Amino acid sequence: MELKVNGRIHSVAAAPDTPLLYVLREDLQLNAAKYGCGLGQCGACTVMVDGEAVLSCVVPILLLQGKEIMTVEGLGSIDKPGPMQRAFIEEQAAQCGYCIPGMMMRAQALLQKNPQTSDAEIRRQLEQNLCRCGTHMRILRAVRRAAQLMQTPETAVDTGRST
Repeated sequence: MELKVNGRIHSVAAAPDTPLLYVLREDLQLNAAKYGCGLGQCGACTVMVDGEAVLSCVVPILLLQGKEIMTVEGLGSIDKPGPMQRAFIEEQAAQCGYCIPGMMMRAQALLQKNPQTSDAEIRRQLEQNLCRCGTHMRILRAVRRAAQLMQTPETAVDTGRST
């Protein structure tokens, strides 16, 4: 089966009912999305599929052929972080960091649809992602900063890569 992840086509030899999270982590070595609950209840495994935030621990790869999958690794790199990554770094939004990739991906999906979103909408969207460290206010500031950065041409990154 072929999957398009972060703009690249990957041939995957996993069973069709394998959850996307396992393929990302084990087959593609993309380890940002985390295994939290395995039930789609914590949000640690959130990635984007065709611009929508999805819980990769409960989505079988069979449903993803021909779709665009994006993980945190697709937002930028260590040398050139994308606006969302940069904002989370600048606001020091991570404490333990376990939930942060899922938070970033859910926020990315929201801001791609509505870059002028309200704090209430950001909170509503991120409510599904659990954080036990209590950095909620820094996360909110990071999402607001990311929205600003995404609207600035010199810091915006094309996240719709295709190769």
